[in-house]
Amino acid sequence: MTFLPHSLSPDARFPRLARLGAAGPALCRCAARFLEADLELVRKLNAEGSALLRPAAVVISKLGNGWIYLFIAAFVFGELGWNGGKLMALLAGINAAALHLLYPVIKQRFKRPRPFAVDPSLPSLLRTLDEHSFPSGHAMTLVGVLTPIVLLWPAAFFSAVIMACGMAWSRIATGHHYPSDVLAGAGLGMGLGYCLSSSILAFL
Repeated sequence: MTFLPHSLSPDARFPRLARLGAAGPALCRCAARFLEADLELVRKLNAEGSALLRPAAVVISKLGNGWIYLFIAAFVFGELGWNGGKLMALLAGINAAALHLLYPVIKQRFKRPRPFAVDPSLPSLLRTLDEHSFPSGHAMTLVGVLTPIVLLWPAAFFSAVIMACGMAWSRIATGHHYPSDVLAGAGLGMGLGYCLSSSILAFL
């Protein structure tokens, strides 16, 4: 992989922002400051990883590849039984499927390089599933799955927030995503997940 220096212009770090150049230098400077702050937080969380935190970030990220959903399903069905959990599981599956239809389209459209590809001083703590950074698929999918669970089971709200925040932290700490990536992924997961889930529930 060819690493890109962190002194690259905003359009090289986030190609879709190249259009801002035509909007004026002030807007371009704001974009540059935002992108530098975005990258600086990745550096901070990555550098602060101790012998305990870095392995934890790797484990959480790997759970987000699919294993975490088995644990969520086991917990939901264990607490609520088949009758209480089957609708949640159905809505979560629909959300995940719909999100993953949009996900590759968005990634290919924005083509944002991952933090470790922009700044060679950032180590990538594990292999990536794809080349581009924006948005975070791990954050998107987890929030999309958790949204109908919280809708139907409000008592799960705080557990859902902890899981989503843990996943967001791990994706930044591993050097795979910027904070804006995980916020965009979570927003997409919640927005689409809520609309789909609430629309289906309205017909039941």
